[in-house]
Amino acid sequence: MIAIFSGTRSDHPMADLKEAKRLLSALSSEPLAALEELAHWLESVTAEASFKPETRAQLVQLIDEAGQLPARKLAREYLGASRQGKLQENRHWSVIHAFWKASALGYVTCLDAYATGAKGGDALKGSVPLLAVRALRCLATQLKWLYLRYGPLEERVWAMIGGVYALVEARKFARTKVTVYPGVPAESTAEQEFLRVAMLSACSPDSLLPNEIELAEKLIAGATAKFLLAREHQPETPYWIDLTAGQPAARIARAPQPSPGIRFFGAGPAFADLVALLQQIRNTRDYPPMLGVGESLTAEAALGVLEHLEACWSTRLPERRHARHRVKSRLTIAWGFDGILEVLAPGDSLSFDAGTYESWIVENVSVGGFGALVPQVRGDWLRIGCLLAMQPEGGDNWLVGVVRRLSRPSLQQAAVGIQTIARGAVPVELRVHTGHIVSEGSETGILLDPGSPDGEMQLLVRAGVHAPGQSFSFDLNGRHTVLLPVGVPERRNDYELLRCRHLVRDAA
Repeated sequence: MIAIFSGTRSDHPMADLKEAKRLLSALSSEPLAALEELAHWLESVTAEASFKPETRAQLVQLIDEAGQLPARKLAREYLGASRQGKLQENRHWSVIHAFWKASALGYVTCLDAYATGAKGGDALKGSVPLLAVRALRCLATQLKWLYLRYGPLEERVWAMIGGVYALVEARKFARTKVTVYPGVPAESTAEQEFLRVAMLSACSPDSLLPNEIELAEKLIAGATAKFLLAREHQPETPYWIDLTAGQPAARIARAPQPSPGIRFFGAGPAFADLVALLQQIRNTRDYPPMLGVGESLTAEAALGVLEHLEACWSTRLPERRHARHRVKSRLTIAWGFDGILEVLAPGDSLSFDAGTYESWIVENVSVGGFGALVPQVRGDWLRIGCLLAMQPEGGDNWLVGVVRRLSRPSLQQAAVGIQTIARGAVPVELRVHTGHIVSEGSETGILLDPGSPDGEMQLLVRAGVHAPGQSFSFDLNGRHTVLLPVGVPERRNDYELLRCRHLVRDAA
């Protein structure tokens, strides 16, 4: 082992294997500091020109292994229920992402030396299956952390993913099983790791919250052994990716142009397993511990992730319910429960500042909503599930919508998909009924589409106002209405959307 460091002596601190291990053993016990130092070591080792390919590969593996525990600890803190301040959160994300990016680049650099026939590169042949699996694992994790911030995504990442997999496939190593990390008995292959990252991309992470992305990634990782990958399209492989294009996976809306780099993939037998799990949960309301219900997710959110994956894994991919039409117009935006209340009834909201209205650019419109560009993202309020009041250019009414998709094509801009949930809304003063007891004070709610026919209606209330078994009453336009909540389609930090039956009586 020591022999790989013989020959011309490098001045790099890790040129000697024994000294490298000593440096790694002296890392800080604080995960953030340790991972930051490891990212710097990876960058240094990858860039050191005097290292032989075998030397570099040995060191990249050692440093990567040293970072697994602190990376897991920091990830739990970042995604945990008790979040720290925004500055600390940003620092956590930056350090974690930097580590995975540096690890991925280190492995790709080693594989490139082997692929290009660089001097000493052939010595890596026996290590290629492991190096490729780890490279793809690190690239997938780097990409996941970009998804957690909704981008911007780096095209270079997809170019490396395609290049690594094309290499091992061409050298017949794609299905060689390896133990990925010491102490972790599960084996994997380069093909499984490639499917893991491709399937996560195909499952629309831009429509999931961070903890939901984490659960989706975990479920995908556990099912990769049953996913399918093929050179020819078949009914069980509804997605495709071009290994040479440097682009993420896409569903087959129409057949892609033939190319040697195109691969087709799908969930395969894993889809039936997912359907069975969903049916079991619906029948028993018993959630397996791996779903994290009660820890990081509510039961409704976990079930929503499973249903989201069910739609994405199905061979019958969901079609758009409404046709989209390209337009270019402006959309005035207010956000949050109080933001909507402010535009509907100025002066009744608790904290909204009318000066914070935003103007977004509508790029497409359908019966169900809008696709819009946010020219400049201000603050950190924009997220999946965010409540919006929207006034189209030239209009005088306010629509109510919810952000369903979010991506960042650049650091300054965001692209959003908005579902319209109401074309009209009115504030109402609610009396809360608990059995025969009626509250003395009132709570402000927002009645959606108040002119809709009798039957079910939707009501927005602030988070924490509604409790099971309660009902609400209010007077509007000379009528006394009692609302009986029968479901909660949406629950977020600042609001709940209630589905209600109502009974209308003449006001006394």
